[in-house]
Amino acid sequence: MGKLVVSLDGVVIKEVQVTKDKTTLGRRPYNDIVIDNLAVSGEHAVMQMVGSDVFIEDLNSTNGTYINGKAVKKQLLSHGDVIEVGKYKIKYLVEDNADYEKTMILRPGQTAPSSGFGLPSSFGGLGGGAPAATAAPAAIKVLNGPAAGREVALSKVVTTVGKPGVQVASITKRPSGYVFAHVEGVSRPVVNGAPLAAESVPLKNGDVIELAGTQMQFMQG
Repeated sequence: MGKLVVSLDGVVIKEVQVTKDKTTLGRRPYNDIVIDNLAVSGEHAVMQMVGSDVFIEDLNSTNGTYINGKAVKKQLLSHGDVIEVGKYKIKYLVEDNADYEKTMILRPGQTAPSSGFGLPSSFGGLGGGAPAATAAPAAIKVLNGPAAGREVALSKVVTTVGKPGVQVASITKRPSGYVFAHVEGVSRPVVNGAPLAAESVPLKNGDVIELAGTQMQFMQG
């Protein structure tokens, strides 16, 4: 059995087991693998399982589907192949050779939470993932704007925050703690008054994050 490991800038977002005859990928919420990014077409590609083989077919997407850097229309997937859709990378792995963190597995039949901080539309959760129970519970508290005082629990493996098309960042829950990373936007998010220099940085209790004009405080423990 194969599985698909979805990542962005080296940060694993989710894993999906290939268990159905057809597994669809695209921006629309009814797809099996939803990638909420404007570079991804509403119905971008489909994975078809024929016996033990899995084929991927591009559905005439706007920006194309790439396998290991080459544009494809339809191709048989091999263990280790990397599918590229926009800025996202999806690695195809045969289950026996899986080498990713088990806490990030999205079990068959389990859907990723769609979004929803309960915050204004300009500041909402974009990503999804399977719950993980490794690091101590944490939350972010909004410090300014119309949502000031609102607290959001970081219950997913990856919580994506910010304003799409302007500035987006992710908070990833790992066994060792929480990691904050820049996802998209020309300007980089700010942590404790300093722009994020590296691709990602570990978060400590009390750290203040600022992106897309919104300030948040990371709270853990």
